[in-house]
Amino acid sequence: MSEDALRDAAATMHAVRERCAWTQRIGHRDLVPYLLEESAEVVDAVEAGTRDDLREELGDLLWQVLFHAEIAAGDPVDPFDIDDVARGLTEKMVRRHPHVFADAVASTPEEVLVHWNAAKAAEKRSRTSVLDGVSDHMPSLALAQKLLAKADQVDVAAPAHRLSDPTSEAEFGDALLALVQLGRTRGWDAERALRERLRALRAEVRAAEASRAGPAPK
Repeated sequence: MSEDALRDAAATMHAVRERCAWTQRIGHRDLVPYLLEESAEVVDAVEAGTRDDLREELGDLLWQVLFHAEIAAGDPVDPFDIDDVARGLTEKMVRRHPHVFADAVASTPEEVLVHWNAAKAAEKRSRTSVLDGVSDHMPSLALAQKLLAKADQVDVAAPAHRLSDPTSEAEFGDALLALVQLGRTRGWDAERALRERLRALRAEVRAAEASRAGPAPK
């Protein structure tokens, strides 16, 4: 092992790809379920895990990045490797932080966001809609929150239904969207709020099961 831990990780991935029969047959699409699972486990570690959990789960997520890059390096038409990925990331982050790497000034988070959005708009000149680049594969609550923010940019109002109003599934959807909008105006994250409540519900279910099971036999 060298002193460059990231380079060692990339070399390990390369060796696994070359010598592991299972890994050799995996493509980008095959990895998607694992990427989603590892991303979710990082979220769990951030919100409810230990520091050791977080370190491990970040490593597992990094492995997915290395895996995709290693697959891409073998593409016969348009190859790229982890160095290309890292180089592109560095260039993008330097462009989007002119207040750090150039002479722009930003003393508040709002001013930082102005620079970020300006740089992003310059990079994405070919986009014709505020919705371009928004993935439909996001979890529904997170997607709702994202689309509501985009709707604000073009003055499209969110529905104002209350949960007591719905008489159909479509109106129930409007009510859910209205709840997400309420949380957004108050700075709350809909996905996180529901995850935290579901963790509490999971604990309540386990506690109920334990109480019904009675004391362990002596």
